[in-house]
Amino acid sequence: MNTKKYRVLGISGSPRKAATDYVVQEALKYLRENHPVETKYFSVMGKELKFCIHCDHCIQTKEGCVFKDDMEEVFGLMEWADAYILGSPVYQGNISGQLKTLLDRTRAILARNPNVFEGKIGTGIAVGGDRVGGQEPTLRTIHDFYIINYIFSTGGGAFGANLGATIWSKDKRAAGAKADKRGLKTLYKTMDRLFIVLEKLR
Repeated sequence: MNTKKYRVLGISGSPRKAATDYVVQEALKYLRENHPVETKYFSVMGKELKFCIHCDHCIQTKEGCVFKDDMEEVFGLMEWADAYILGSPVYQGNISGQLKTLLDRTRAILARNPNVFEGKIGTGIAVGGDRVGGQEPTLRTIHDFYIINYIFSTGGGAFGANLGATIWSKDKRAAGAKADKRGLKTLYKTMDRLFIVLEKLR
């Protein structure tokens, strides 16, 4: 029997302590309770994350980003993890600006090691104020990041959680997300699928 503990990083791309924060932490809790994993969590809330300005400092020096802010913590966590859960609220039909900034800034560790993400696994969570409010385009953007960076991308599988977890908060923050039983089913299905892929590929 395989007793290896896989390392899973959950990232909340919400700038406030609300539905996305709750759902990403619920995903990590579910994984810990049902699978042999070790988890860590990062929230963009209250963090200093400067925009990537494409200055090429990271490319030219191979010494990381020109900016020294809270992305330094993210870089270490992303290198540590075997798998990623990226969660975002839906902003204008897509991921939050904060999560986009975080993903853009990973260019700095890729410049130092172009294969830093190779063989890792990733999935996504999208939280919307409406039932159909842009969750799937949000998940597709998350999967695009994975595909571009050699990360194996997984959803929740057919019949219920195709591209990943989709949550309807009804703009009621964590309480709204917690009440979305249908959405939470997609979350748990997606987490189980993430673990299956981890076992197969790691």
